[in-house]
Amino acid sequence: MSLESSFSSEKKQMGSAGFESATKPHAVCIPFPAQSHIGAMLKLAKLLHHKGFHISFVNTEFNHRRLARAQGPEFTNGTLSDFQFLTIPDGLPPSDEDAIQDLPMLFDSMRNDMAGPFGDLMLSLGSNPSVPPVTCVVSDGFMTFATSPTASKYGIPLIHLFTISGCALMAVKHLRALGEMGLAPLTDESQLTNGYGNTPIDWIPGMKNMRLCDMPHFFRSSGSDDTLFNFIADTGRKTDDATMTIVHTFEELEPDVLQALSSIIPRVYAVGPLHLMIDRIAREKSFSSKHIECSLLEEHNECLWWLDSKEPKSVIYVNFGSIAFMTHQQLVEFAMGLAKSNRCFLWVLRPDLVNGDTTTLPKEFVEETRERGFLSGWCPQERVLCHPSIGGFLTHCGWNSTIESLSAGVPMLCWPWFGDQSTICKYICDDWGVGLEMDGNVKRDEVERLVRELMEGEVGKKMRHKAMEWKKMAEAASSEKGSSSMNLDKLLDEVLSE
Repeated sequence: MSLESSFSSEKKQMGSAGFESATKPHAVCIPFPAQSHIGAMLKLAKLLHHKGFHISFVNTEFNHRRLARAQGPEFTNGTLSDFQFLTIPDGLPPSDEDAIQDLPMLFDSMRNDMAGPFGDLMLSLGSNPSVPPVTCVVSDGFMTFATSPTASKYGIPLIHLFTISGCALMAVKHLRALGEMGLAPLTDESQLTNGYGNTPIDWIPGMKNMRLCDMPHFFRSSGSDDTLFNFIADTGRKTDDATMTIVHTFEELEPDVLQALSSIIPRVYAVGPLHLMIDRIAREKSFSSKHIECSLLEEHNECLWWLDSKEPKSVIYVNFGSIAFMTHQQLVEFAMGLAKSNRCFLWVLRPDLVNGDTTTLPKEFVEETRERGFLSGWCPQERVLCHPSIGGFLTHCGWNSTIESLSAGVPMLCWPWFGDQSTICKYICDDWGVGLEMDGNVKRDEVERLVRELMEGEVGKKMRHKAMEWKKMAEAASSEKGSSSMNLDKLLDEVLSE
């Protein structure tokens, strides 16, 4: 049976009564091939599995090998018969390196090389009698070049999951307008520091008090042929390809932006924080897929034992995510600023954190902080942020880190590095009132001052109080009758009645 005919047959069987008395629904979930996107997609896949879906989770072959190294070669063994991991090639030269792939090359490949392999995989699923017919494709919004052609060809509902914030998605959708209005590209990124960066951007729906420097980084040194800029901007303009769109946020956090998005993107649903939704179900009910993990980096738990020995709210957690880089001088300035602050800290140091160099810390820093600092490999961040000893988070403002910090009631020091992080930083500091921004030119004295302010100053206390308010709202949104849970149910009702 062809994919098209099997999908049509399934729709006829299901009718409007849902899947209780029909074939089990089947979601093919495919994330953008990076750690934070894979993690968020896996959480959504677990929720769908809990709702009764058969799950086919599709990684690139490169990331599947990384998963095997991080989780052990048998990481897919012991998973459930209705939760399978599949792979497609990414079109890049073969590599076994356990590292971040070149983003421009990856973007080119997603645009030009992945649609064929994904279509082949979908055809193989359609002819496989041991799995249910495909009900829908749940695609990372940034994978739409690979997924949209097949979904459109066979009339299968395409659900976009944007693992970024609503404000970042709205900003991405207006990147092209910067060029049309003569605001981009920049001839030199230093333009942003001479006042030009404060140029008001007051024409984006649902976004207030935006400046040019608050927009996603991709416009900053982009020409008309720039791969990163064109890929991101074109993705922002392909949101109409999806039957429905999920944004990993919650309504109470971004009401203005979400309302504006709903007027320009068909059927937008705020569903998040995903990890709180999973945790709530796991506490209340049997949750068979909770054990399935997809971290590309091996996690170290020793830091949790160290945190157990510290006073409440006494530790600042430092983690710049899975792809951010810095110079060796920036590393030294962060280190000496933490040392001078005299605060306890837990610092996650990836081996490749320093661009083109080893992650070597000054001897004086190691000696001075031996009793109050813990240097860790990749860690279970959700558990760390929820630990009572954590009082603040020095972060690159990646969206997963941000929504996890908000969910834990932890205020932030913001050092945005790339992509949408400058937009998220603006919202953290100005709109949500839970962060202090750090200059991109890292100086130890500023690191010391801001760490002290966040951890023991009056401003920090106000931010901690505000962060706890967001925590309560995040928990309410992810409760059984909360906005995010209700939105997921509405979306699934629509999928099953398509």
